[in-house]
Amino acid sequence: MSFSQALSGLNAQASKLGTIGNNIANSQTVGFKGSNVQFSDVFAGSKVGLGTRVSSVLQNFNEGNVESTNRNLDLAIAGDGFFRFQDPSGEVVYSRNGQLTMTSQGDLVNAQGAQIMGYGLNAAGQVQVGGQPVPLSVATEELGASATTDVATTLNLDARKVIGDDRSTVESSNGEEIEYHYSNNFTVFDSLGNPRNITVYYEKVDSNQWTAKMTLDGRALMAAGAAEEFQLEFNENGQLIEPAGGVLANVTFDSDEFLAGEPNDLVFDLNLAGTTQFGNTSTVSSLNQNGYTSGTLVGITINDDGTIMRNYSNEQSRPAGQVALVSFRNPEGLTPSGDNVWSASAASGQELIGAPGTGLLGSVVSGAIETSNVDMARELVDMIVAQRAYQANSQTIKTQDELLQTAINLR
Repeated sequence: MSFSQALSGLNAQASKLGTIGNNIANSQTVGFKGSNVQFSDVFAGSKVGLGTRVSSVLQNFNEGNVESTNRNLDLAIAGDGFFRFQDPSGEVVYSRNGQLTMTSQGDLVNAQGAQIMGYGLNAAGQVQVGGQPVPLSVATEELGASATTDVATTLNLDARKVIGDDRSTVESSNGEEIEYHYSNNFTVFDSLGNPRNITVYYEKVDSNQWTAKMTLDGRALMAAGAAEEFQLEFNENGQLIEPAGGVLANVTFDSDEFLAGEPNDLVFDLNLAGTTQFGNTSTVSSLNQNGYTSGTLVGITINDDGTIMRNYSNEQSRPAGQVALVSFRNPEGLTPSGDNVWSASAASGQELIGAPGTGLLGSVVSGAIETSNVDMARELVDMIVAQRAYQANSQTIKTQDELLQTAINLR
């Protein structure tokens, strides 16, 4: 009986050493989770046991350290959760390793070719959170131009300016002479994405009233043979009261006259809300417009919430999708499948999927990886203990053999 006991001990410690060896071998594997062997004793209705056996091998899903790589396609999870991948065979697997590359088709895949999954875009080009997870790709087509429809600017016009005095003069390219106390300019875009320079010339004409005239690429906006102008009126506190709401609607530049016959009229609203007339230097405090030229894809960034942003050469950004994370009621029940991935099982329970940073799910860290959670010092100590236990079981066999030899030699 003692031989079988010792043999069970040898087998159990061999499994222990194998697990330790696997942990040590994967100490530099990104996203690896170490394992630990659990033993149980064996009885068969007797007071003396029959030895030991391996009852289970438990995985340790504690977080590893998050280390920066400065590579934007490296992803780590700060907190709980797994990345969801679809491997080349179509099977869904899970991993803590977010080292991705982009294929020539724009697919985001790991080293084994499995494509990371998440939420796609709806018809409006926005992330469809809560929809069916899909393999994520980054479209590489050019972003089309968008014509300017709104310009918002806030400025102060100097109340100290003297009517009819200390004015500057400029002549537009179409021969209109414009006198002004202050001017500012900004760029807008027509429907073909062509940048157009707008200059607005402001002249004080009354104690609380100014006129403004515009030029497009140096050419004055004309009406009835003279430069078209609009009025700004302020109250006694220097607050803008005209145009109503601060919005000058439908500023129109005719394509035949201004845009060389191109079929892309330029029409936008000029929002001057917040503009004042105080006794300080005339200045612009804010300026925004919503148009842009066309742009090519120059790169992607991934936000903490997993949103993949496409960045274009025209300084615009658009979402390409959102990386989803999943959690399990019993992650220790996941089945290791190799290549840094696990498969769901009955023991793990079904996946619970959601956006990063929601519920119990962690956030996504771009430009970083999660290192293996193997504690080398602990593994080396466990190796020594397992080695000693193996040697002790071997010694038990040797002792039993000596006793048996003594019995055989009895006369």
